[in-house]
Amino acid sequence: MTAAFGTFFNPGPTEVRPEVLRAMSRPMIGHRGAVYEALHRNVVAGLQHVFRTARPVYLMTASGTGLMEAAVRCAPEGPVLSLVNGAFSERFARIAQACDRRTRVLAVPWGETHPLDLVEQALADETFAAMTVVHSETSTGALSDVRALTELAHRYGTMCLVDSVSGVGGNPLETDAWGLDFVFTGSQKALALPPGMAFGVASEPYILQAGATPGRGRYFDLVEFEEYSRRSQVPQTPALPILFAAEEQLAAIAEEGIERRWARHAAMLDAAERWSEGCIADGIEVPILARPGERSATVSAFRLPEGVKSGVIVRRVEELGYTIATGFGVMRETAVRVGHMGDHTVDGLVGCLAALREALFEAKRAH
Repeated sequence: MTAAFGTFFNPGPTEVRPEVLRAMSRPMIGHRGAVYEALHRNVVAGLQHVFRTARPVYLMTASGTGLMEAAVRCAPEGPVLSLVNGAFSERFARIAQACDRRTRVLAVPWGETHPLDLVEQALADETFAAMTVVHSETSTGALSDVRALTELAHRYGTMCLVDSVSGVGGNPLETDAWGLDFVFTGSQKALALPPGMAFGVASEPYILQAGATPGRGRYFDLVEFEEYSRRSQVPQTPALPILFAAEEQLAAIAEEGIERRWARHAAMLDAAERWSEGCIADGIEVPILARPGERSATVSAFRLPEGVKSGVIVRRVEELGYTIATGFGVMRETAVRVGHMGDHTVDGLVGCLAALREALFEAKRAH
């Protein structure tokens, strides 16, 4: 049975409004002509509002993982420092290794973020060409301070590559004001679009040095994306239905205003925090995995009570009419994740969390 809008709280892909889905059924167009170029300009303008940038936004037909690889392939030659605090930051590190970059992994426990003094010590110990970091770690809900990390990296002559797949559009991010070298997101998270495209922004210094980086390949060559962007084009055939949807959705985001969108997401995080505290006060230990002040406004991971399996909880919540997710990676069975991003509201989230609370109390009684 198809669920009503507002019940799909998966941490990505997230709920997509019916109007946005309908936009995908528009007739096909050629992607090498004026009609496509007008579409491209509209989508880029909307994304510039979201990313807070005057730079071109690259439209890549790939998942966020594709722009992870592009970020590494186009980074300056030399070793990479990878900050790992969850499954997706670990993926970023493995991509750097797979691209034959000498990679130092600086890991902290899942759910935590990297203390700046720890990162600075690593940067001082060795010269790195680039540093990888995940802004909003979807596996744990931890939010890294990418502004401070970028400033720190720059002090040591290192470029900072930022995965903000579940960050952009829900957590504050200022591409230009924070001097981010390269930052990217996926269509299926806080932008509330179907999956299938990734969007990225490179600073001018980053793209200039990329021209001298060997081994960039072709599909992930950001220099080529930069060149094509000057004429409102892309190097490869784009996923046109997703761009039709993006044009519709980005107009709605602009009408809402990115600051108000950030505030709505912050209110949903506040509701998740208050719910967790209320459950704990009533005898159900479901703490948020990430620490206060380091929590993403788009996804919350809740640690389950001892002996309670995530699959049982997720299935019961689904029977109650809502979709959430198990934990991810090493926390698959011991946590559940709720994606409160995109076009969701506090009222809708409260209903989802009520179903989760009911499932947890049933599990407690069963024990």
